[in-house]
Amino acid sequence: MTPPEAPETGTASRDTRPPAISVCPKPADTPAKLTVLKARADFLRAARARKQAVEGMLVQARDRRDDDPRIRVGYTCSKKVGNAVARNRAKRRLREIARLILPTEGRPGWDYVLIGRPEVTGTRPFDALQADLHRALRKLHPTEG
Repeated sequence: MTPPEAPETGTASRDTRPPAISVCPKPADTPAKLTVLKARADFLRAARARKQAVEGMLVQARDRRDDDPRIRVGYTCSKKVGNAVARNRAKRRLREIARLILPTEGRPGWDYVLIGRPEVTGTRPFDALQADLHRALRKLHPTEG
C-alpha cells in the first residue's frame, strides 16, 4: 500500500501535493507532554526537596505550588558516571523511562530530576530501570487512604 501523498502511477506532477494534515491516527488518550528543566535554579530547588534513591538512579521531586499543571523533568549525570559516551547513554536511558512513566504516574505541577548513578544507570536492564522509577514515585507520592 502506498502512502496517501504518493501518486498511484509512481510519477509526481506539479499538481500533486501532500495532504496539509497528518493522516496518522492519533490516540484518544495522549498522555501529557513533559517539559524539560534547563535553568540551574530549578535543579537547585529540586535538590532541596524530596529525594528517593533506588538502585538505578536518584530521583528528586518538588511540588512547585503554582498554577502551571505541566510536569517538568531534568536529567543529570556527573563525571563519576563515566566519560561523555557513558554519561550520554545514561541520560538517554533516563529520558526514555521518564517519557514512558512520568506522564501517567507523575503529578501535575511537580518538578522531577533524575540523576544517573555510576556504573549502574548505563548498564542496568531497561525493565529494571523502569521498575526503579515506579518504586521511587510510589515512595515519593504515597497514596492517601
